[in-house]
Amino acid sequence: MAVHAHPDDESSKGAATMARYAAEGVEVLVVTCTGGERGDILNPRLENDPEVLRDMPGYRRREMAAAAAALGVSQRWLGFVDSGLPEGDPLPPLPPGCFGLEPLEVTTEALVRVVREFRPHVMTTYNENGGYPHPDHIMTHRVSAAAFDAAADPDAFPSAGPAWEIAKLYYDHGFSRARVTAIHEATLAAGKESPYADWLERWGDRDDRADKVTTRIECADYFDQRDRALLAHATQIDPDGFFFAVPREIEREAWPFEEYELARARLETAVPETDLFAGIRETA
Repeated sequence: MAVHAHPDDESSKGAATMARYAAEGVEVLVVTCTGGERGDILNPRLENDPEVLRDMPGYRRREMAAAAAALGVSQRWLGFVDSGLPEGDPLPPLPPGCFGLEPLEVTTEALVRVVREFRPHVMTTYNENGGYPHPDHIMTHRVSAAAFDAAADPDAFPSAGPAWEIAKLYYDHGFSRARVTAIHEATLAAGKESPYADWLERWGDRDDRADKVTTRIECADYFDQRDRALLAHATQIDPDGFFFAVPREIEREAWPFEEYELARARLETAVPETDLFAGIRETA
């Protein structure tokens, strides 16, 4: 089970891993906490599209369905409302009724219900900083961590179904500095212009928790499926943008995996790992 904040997050974080496991016969479920209703239109080709402007929530639901199909996974909406990304100094308050302001017990019970129905062995989500400080990403972390504990407790939310213990909880490391640096340097070595130069310049001394990585999943064979899922989120992904600026053969050579941090485990497992199900397959 991969728990994400918005439709499109699942396609930019851990998508090739999910596609690999789905192809191997693992049941994979993406849980999307919000509908992405307040997302900006980031693709210039759609910024004045009347269908998008008339029905952004519906459009993003259709995008999500196409992305899930591209990855070969199932998907569920948790049913909360996008908080938007507040900007300004000082930051404006979050809009009433949004995911970031929901009581934790309300959001946790909603996710516990899905956990107890689906009964995953592994959950992936974001770290306590949300991967980046979007209020919905931070709330997604809080909800996932709380549901990891509550789903296993028969006294917690008893009306949400029989208790279920998730064996392992992982944080997705997404666009780490190591990944961006490796692809950047390989692109330059190939004599091409890198789209990541400015990004690395702005990185500064911000900690990307590289020392926390425990698990690398080889998934280069599934980058094409990841890309199709990304492109399915047409309002959010510019096909001429940096996601697609590096030739895939360079990426496959420089960084053929996705990285995770094992945050919680209810069984013994040795790190580093090359499988999210390490320790589980042996005891299943």
